[in-house]
Amino acid sequence: MGRVAASSSRTQRAAHFGAPSSERRERMAATLSKELRGQHSARSIPIRKDDEVLIVRGKNAGKEGKVIACYRKKYVIHIERIVREKVNGASVPIGIHPSNVVITKLKLDKDRTAILARKAAGKRAKAETMKVD
Repeated sequence: MGRVAASSSRTQRAAHFGAPSSERRERMAATLSKELRGQHSARSIPIRKDDEVLIVRGKNAGKEGKVIACYRKKYVIHIERIVREKVNGASVPIGIHPSNVVITKLKLDKDRTAILARKAAGKRAKAETMKVD
């Protein structure tokens, strides 16, 4: 089955902030748009550079752009054209949490296609076992 989750807030925080990069990747998953959800039979997938996203929460809600960086250490992504001006005139990207975006276009490669196929196969298998019961 899955791992047993601790119910203590302290343990949850320790796991979240002390998570290794590989685990942070999975925690930084974003939901897929309705069209992509139908195509790939998956609800969410870990976000990566070059995915195109729509921001659905916060001050920048409604803006779209391409992911230019996934900052795992801070659990944020940077999106092109989502920047703010510093006092000295330099522009810095605004960090946005992946839970606040919807992926509208995936950057597919061999590995990512395999991940989506595996998710779809699991969903089909679960549906078949539900029919049998």
